[in-house]
Amino acid sequence: ITQSIFKNFFVNVKLGFTPSALSFSAFSLLELNCSIISPWCFLLACGGVKNWRKALSFYHKHESSQSHKDSVIRWQSYKSSLLKGSVVQQIESATSTEVQERREYLKRIVAVTSLLGKQGIPFRGHDESCESHDKGMFAECFKLVQKFDPFLKSYTPPLNTTYLSSCSQNEMVQCCAEEVTATIVKEMREAQMFAIMADEARDGKREQLSLCVRYVTGGMIKERFLALTELMGFDAESIANIIEQQLALNGIGDLKCVAQTYDGAAVMSGAVGGVQVHFRKKHPEAVYVHCYAHELNLVLCHTCRAISEAREFFEILESVYSFFSSSLVNHHKFVETQTELVQLSSTRWACQLCSVNCVLDNFPAIIECLLGINTPLAVGLRVKLCKFSSVYLLVMFHTLLSLCAGLHLYLQKENIDLARAMEYKNAVTDSLKEKCSDSTAGDSSNADDLKQRLLFPCLDRMLAELEKRFSDVSEELLCGIQACSPKSEQFLSVPLLSALALHYNIDLKPAEVMVASSFFKRKNETGGDVEDMLAVYKQLDADMFPTLKATVQAALTIPVSSCSCERSFSALRRLHTWLRRTMGQNRLHHLAHRLLKVKPPQVGRPLLFGCRKLYNSTHPHRFQWQNRQLSITFFSNIL
Repeated sequence: ITQSIFKNFFVNVKLGFTPSALSFSAFSLLELNCSIISPWCFLLACGGVKNWRKALSFYHKHESSQSHKDSVIRWQSYKSSLLKGSVVQQIESATSTEVQERREYLKRIVAVTSLLGKQGIPFRGHDESCESHDKGMFAECFKLVQKFDPFLKSYTPPLNTTYLSSCSQNEMVQCCAEEVTATIVKEMREAQMFAIMADEARDGKREQLSLCVRYVTGGMIKERFLALTELMGFDAESIANIIEQQLALNGIGDLKCVAQTYDGAAVMSGAVGGVQVHFRKKHPEAVYVHCYAHELNLVLCHTCRAISEAREFFEILESVYSFFSSSLVNHHKFVETQTELVQLSSTRWACQLCSVNCVLDNFPAIIECLLGINTPLAVGLRVKLCKFSSVYLLVMFHTLLSLCAGLHLYLQKENIDLARAMEYKNAVTDSLKEKCSDSTAGDSSNADDLKQRLLFPCLDRMLAELEKRFSDVSEELLCGIQACSPKSEQFLSVPLLSALALHYNIDLKPAEVMVASSFFKRKNETGGDVEDMLAVYKQLDADMFPTLKATVQAALTIPVSSCSCERSFSALRRLHTWLRRTMGQNRLHHLAHRLLKVKPPQVGRPLLFGCRKLYNSTHPHRFQWQNRQLSITFFSNIL
């Protein structure tokens, strides 16, 4: 209370004396009540003091009371809340800052985890103790990031939530895999139909089954890796049960499966007790398609063994490869002379053509190198290679196998359809038939006896194999699929399409087909050419042509090959190295999602999905995320 306030207040007030403002200046919370001419405490507005002579002693006593002290604390807290917000708001602010820091910290951990998984690099080290100079790739990479990251330099995580243990790494990898799988399942449910592709391969002492799915969504044909599981039983029923379990585990067992594609192994393709038969018990619409890439490889393998001279010729090529690869001295001499040879294999696609081309392109260098070595084996190989029949076979197989090379590459694509694959296969067959005429066959050699003895038998065997194979799908369904192709003479034929739609329980409306036929005719007349079946699917409006679009979608969903499964095994060999032989099956399955060349979808779900699920449900003692709306789109920036 200032002196001026006292003067203004006590004018015309008769107390017998005028109190000094200096006496009351020590009481910062003192107020004057003008109505009762009495000072009182601002915090405890009780009646004040009417006896001014005893006011100072009263206020000294009041200021030391507990009630006044408590009121002062509350008053200061109130003023602080006006500036900084309420206590609840301050707690939320502090928690929000902590959440943001932990989110940034976790983001960097998962970035390192995703990078190592994508590159197929082992995570853990043999010795991760404090004294170790090499604690493994994960710890060393995180230490490197920490060295140059200002945030990690200043942030110290709680000791119980560093997320650097092997368990946390497994959960991070699992989180990434589940995020990708969830997006695939979502797209499959939007498509409402899919096809399954499966293949098995030996991984050390374990038999692994790779499962991939094919579906059409967003105007695109997609083939996605779904699961990698260990086979405990090798009979058809056990394999079919594992496939069903994986479909149920991912929540897609109730969707319509239009086709199943495997290789030609008896346990998979058997018409009586094979996997395809057991799988059709629950999915009767799932037609079996023998992988066309495997079929073509079998055609070439059988052709190359059609006659004894052909078998001997490829044995010579294999002997040449073994001669130069088994001895370092011979290998170095050949490398100095020319490039590498290619090993023959019955399972490696198109390896026959690669081997023939390599020998043909480097024939002078091989002969020169064999002359320089001059050992009995080298002399024998040189004599066999220089025979006229060997040179004839070299040129002949180069010509014949080159006709199939493009089809080999085409069948390994993802976005192909069965109708176009059959068209290309028929084109290759027609080209081979032209080689049977004397006019074209004479281009390979002028020796008629070699033509009759070598060329024509190989051509006949190749044509017979091409006609015999590629016919697993029934003629009725195959004609219906070709009726969906704009290049087919039977394009949009109502009877053919009706048979295809009936198989998949689609109530095809003939009126839709008639309108669509007129639509595409007008489009072709105006120059808007429709190239393939996928273009037809994109042009069909879902509201105007619902049943026809569903029929074309079913035709597009049928796989041509199981090459996506083969690619998963290629990734498996890079992933499961001798450094990682102790890796468990779950970790192997989850890491395969990051390493595979089967492209994962672009996912953009929030960090809340993985962190809340893994770190709240499985580890409730860790930091709780469930009440925090974490909005960082984490996987889209990291994966």
